[in-house]
Amino acid sequence: MGRVERYLVDGMNVIGSRPDGWWRDLDGAVVRLARCLAAWRAAEDVGATVVYDGNPPLDLHEVDLGGLETAFAGKGRAADDEIVRRVGIDPDPGSITVVTSDRPLAERVRAAGAGEVVGAGRFRRRIDPYCR
Repeated sequence: MGRVERYLVDGMNVIGSRPDGWWRDLDGAVVRLARCLAAWRAAEDVGATVVYDGNPPLDLHEVDLGGLETAFAGKGRAADDEIVRRVGIDPDPGSITVVTSDRPLAERVRAAGAGEVVGAGRFRRRIDPYCR
């Protein structure tokens, strides 16, 4: 049996990869990305966790995200440390693809054993068909 394909997504980095006005409604952008990722994850049958900076929007709990795991770094905190921590404690970090265009974060997760790092723009194009 092969390895399960798993993704650890830097949520704010993916949101910020496209200047589509997300900054006018950050909570809405967080929910939209979570919905896209949930649809992509289900269609592609992959494991996925998205980690965001700060705290969750109040209405995120109302959204059916299937098996998508969402995590938040907490008020005033960036997701980077949480992403590195998750890679570092994973029993099979080589099976994780981290999605970020943040170079320092990419270096840190590679050092922690992540299997691959994919840029946010490239990944965004991959999930776009599921963002309806």
